Amino acid sequence: MMPNSQEVNNAVAKLYNTYPFPPDPLTDDTPPGYNWRWNWIAAYNFCTGRKPSRQDIRILDAGCGTGSSTDYLIHLNPKAEVVAIDISEKALEVAQERCNRSGVIAKHKKPVTFKQLRLEEASQLSGEFDLINSVGVLHHLPDPITGIQELAKKLASGGIFHIFVYAELGRWEITLMQKAIALLQGNKRGDYKDGVKVGRDIFANLPEKNRLLKQEKERWALENHRDEAFADMYVHPQEIDYNIETLFQLIDASGLEFVGFSNPQYWNLERLIGNSNELISRAKNLSKKEYYRLIELLDPSLTHYEFFLARPPLDKVDWSDDQVLLKAIPERHPCMEGYPGKSFFNYDYQMVNISEVELAFLQACDNDIKSQQTVAELISNLDLDLTIVRSLQAKQLIILSTN
Repeated sequence: MMPNSQEVNNAVAKLYNTYPFPPDPLTDDTPPGYNWRWNWIAAYNFCTGRKPSRQDIRILDAGCGTGSSTDYLIHLNPKAEVVAIDISEKALEVAQERCNRSGVIAKHKKPVTFKQLRLEEASQLSGEFDLINSVGVLHHLPDPITGIQELAKKLASGGIFHIFVYAELGRWEITLMQKAIALLQGNKRGDYKDGVKVGRDIFANLPEKNRLLKQEKERWALENHRDEAFADMYVHPQEIDYNIETLFQLIDASGLEFVGFSNPQYWNLERLIGNSNELISRAKNLSKKEYYRLIELLDPSLTHYEFFLARPPLDKVDWSDDQVLLKAIPERHPCMEGYPGKSFFNYDYQMVNISEVELAFLQACDNDIKSQQTVAELISNLDLDLTIVRSLQAKQLIILSTN
């Protein structure tokens, strides 16, 4: 007999009250660096190809846990109102302490609210949100479809919804370990401290060449040295892992538009079978979902899907027309580490190398914040052509806006 929704929610709340997650340490400093998916300007640019027209938005962190994401959402979006909800009382306490200690709330000029609430109860929140963030939560609900539908109701027209859910193929060994721990726990299942003990004992006694042990050591041991992370991975009472087919059933149920995966490099078939023109040609006959399915079948390393949905109309811009691009106002992407210089980390924390002329254009954008010159004016002053601008935009090193 399947447990009812309330039993599942109670079990999940108990886990996170026992082991608040994520176990990121609390500090007295603002969160370091950035996650571009939590920066409204960067995320909107990824989804639309342009800078948003306003920054005084409302953000919902749906399933904030101990507030690591909330800390960034507040810090990276100084003009936004932020609401954070979670099912766990203890996790919320840590989230509030985190954001108070880091100083982001004290510096923030807009309201920041924390509320103990299930995702399925999101309709109780007032108003709509321009950006909804839900990382690692929907797959732990008793009914993810109800959860995504309730959250979708709170997404404003033209708003974007960032989601992270588990992928089954890359979590194969994790699933086996979960089942093994459950078998050995027997009637003690639901005692999460006992589950962690059993799991650690299993890993301590498995043969060195065992596949489950190898996967744990190579991929997860660094984060799983904390019991909170180990419990979240191996003794969670509710987990639904997706494949492309079931993922799009979830997406379609939301009633929202699928914008795209936020890790497009993985979803490039050329990196896997690009040496075969015949195979690439055959792949062109596939639907988009079949194309995605083929990639995950050929590279079953993906442990999660991370993607954006939107409520139309989403104001996208096509910069392929030279005349449209020339009228655009460029600015440097807000997520960079190690700039200025010709080598630095981009929005996705990947090292990039740029040319002298590309650096000159970026610096011109920095110097032009107040005057808001167009692309045409900047390339004229620097004696450059549009090739440089298109290169920087393709690398997401600049963001464009319209007059």
